Amino acid sequence: MPSAVTEGSQFDARQFDAKITELLSGDGQEFFTSCDEVYDSFDDMGLKENLLRGIYAYGFEKPSAIQQRGIVPFCKGLDVIQQAQSGTGKTATFCSGVLNQLDYKLLECQALVLAPTRELAQQIEKVMRALGDYIDVKAHACVGGTSVREDQLVLSNGVHVVVGTPGRVFDMLRRQSLRPDYIKMFVLDEADKMLSRGFKDQPRVYQKQYLYLLEVGVSTDLLARGIDVQQVSLVMNYDLPTQPENYLHRIGRSGRFGRKGVAINFVTRDDEKMLSDIQKFYNVVIEELPATVADLL
Repeated sequence: MPSAVTEGSQFDARQFDAKITELLSGDGQEFFTSCDEVYDSFDDMGLKENLLRGIYAYGFEKPSAIQQRGIVPFCKGLDVIQQAQSGTGKTATFCSGVLNQLDYKLLECQALVLAPTRELAQQIEKVMRALGDYIDVKAHACVGGTSVREDQLVLSNGVHVVVGTPGRVFDMLRRQSLRPDYIKMFVLDEADKMLSRGFKDQPRVYQKQYLYLLEVGVSTDLLARGIDVQQVSLVMNYDLPTQPENYLHRIGRSGRFGRKGVAINFVTRDDEKMLSDIQKFYNVVIEELPATVADLL
């Protein structure tokens, strides 16, 4: 069981963000240091013997430039940022670092690797399994488009490493199928994409949430224009249409025959231009959500 959190040690997100902003606003000399150690052979890196067997069995003979510099700092438990050209062995670099630090007697998730696409996540899992073939690593890929129940079953049986996409990993955490208690390593692959606008909000959990009981169903984008249900009074857009003129076809169903209707749009910063185009096209103002949904409904 994990040790209890002592009083005063709880994570303060605002304080963390403020400290990171302060550090990054300077020249970075106190925050970032370069690693100058170069290891010309995998044998010189102090890796576990069975991990070395897996590395050589995978086909590696001599470490690439990123592997010469990147594996050992990872194995030392340092926070690292690694950058190299595609195809130079970055995946094997952090996989080797993860595999060398795992406690294989503890069948709990100790490392979490996030990737922007399911294909990349599955590829990372294959490399992790191949390099860890001689140390019996239990790795699992949690990605969308696969069975949720299968993920839950595999995780309940115990794994050392989880590789996944943000959506499915967050879902497993929400369902408490993935327990973060023993995670000591976190890898963000292709960090530039993962921290872009399309992904940065996914790991966040907001405390203010709403529950609204619905008796009407949720339609797909294709069916939205042709649906003919007289009782519809609320339309919720999980994304905006690609053309401003299609907006009315969606939300117009909510206010038929003079009745008042409600349309709620879920938008991100990337939707700002389309939202502006819609307002100009129809010469209307779409208001932001008030303090509570009840105020709107």
